[in-house]
Amino acid sequence: MAKTAEYGLGEYTFPRGWFMVADADELVDGKPLPVRFFGEDAVIYRGKSGKVHMVEAYCAHMGAHLGKNTTSYVVRDGTWIQGESIRCPYHAWRFGPDGKCDDIPYSTGPIPKSACIKTYTVKESMGGVFMWHDPEGGAPDYDVPYRSEWDDPAYVHWKLDHLGELALHPQEILDNMADLAHMMPTHGSTDCAYFENEFKDHVVIQRFGAGHRTLVTETGLLETDTWYTGPGVLMSVMKGQYPSLMIITHTPIDDGVVKVWHGLLVKSQNKVATPEDLPVARAYQEASRLAFAQDFEIWGNKRACLNPLQIPADGPFHKVRTWYRQFYNPRGKVKEFTSKVNGIHTSRVPASSKVAAE
Repeated sequence: MAKTAEYGLGEYTFPRGWFMVADADELVDGKPLPVRFFGEDAVIYRGKSGKVHMVEAYCAHMGAHLGKNTTSYVVRDGTWIQGESIRCPYHAWRFGPDGKCDDIPYSTGPIPKSACIKTYTVKESMGGVFMWHDPEGGAPDYDVPYRSEWDDPAYVHWKLDHLGELALHPQEILDNMADLAHMMPTHGSTDCAYFENEFKDHVVIQRFGAGHRTLVTETGLLETDTWYTGPGVLMSVMKGQYPSLMIITHTPIDDGVVKVWHGLLVKSQNKVATPEDLPVARAYQEASRLAFAQDFEIWGNKRACLNPLQIPADGPFHKVRTWYRQFYNPRGKVKEFTSKVNGIHTSRVPASSKVAAE
């Protein structure tokens, strides 16, 4: 798959923003989770307080991996995670969440000031762990994506689907926000009533209403509001008998490779969801995952599209790609891109776009 430079996105290989790096259920007490994102190896762990931390994977002492071990007595004795700190399984040097070594058990001398490892800004939200990535090293300039439905007891929480790795540059995933024309042949939409995009600084929104070949609503119109908050976290609200909130996240592992998660929050017909509501919610989530899998299969079997052969009825690919470039360039250049796209763009599809069966 093509690399960032081939798309001409900007100065940085990886984009700035919040990205999912773990399912919170993966963080077992006393055991770190090894991960690789943005071309770097790291470990994620939950401290005694319950707070989640993410640090560089390799010990500053002799380079041992802090999160990959099964035989060391540090691991066997249950001293791998102590308080909010993590111990190296090799020589037991311990590092705090600030990255500084706070204990060398076999030494009575001062701890070297250079005994530090890199740390990452992470927050736990809606069952996931999100990391702030910024090539410039700046603090977050917007909040972790969050929806109040998560706190509504009528909703059944998602159990995140781990969809694995995809050898695809994320630019191709973001293209979907403008891609009206694929809704019919790929997803089975019919009789499109409306399709529009709105660009609002670091947020891009897609509003879509159409019939569907298999999914039926009371109004005959399947309506979704879908948006990216930053470059890596998509959410979508779907109306109907069981209102739902979908999340899809993709996070760069290396240049041209991403890791993907999916989940669906489903509102029950009770003020407080009951165990009987769980099978219905899981069935809806599976239907949502299968719909997303239609995109996933195509993405996994396509060549890079560096310059779309665009026609007017395709949707505003050029605007989405311009919007996306803000995350690959210094913050001082962001307005160069947002000023070109901010606002609403409405797409129209003629009736002749329908594919007729022979």
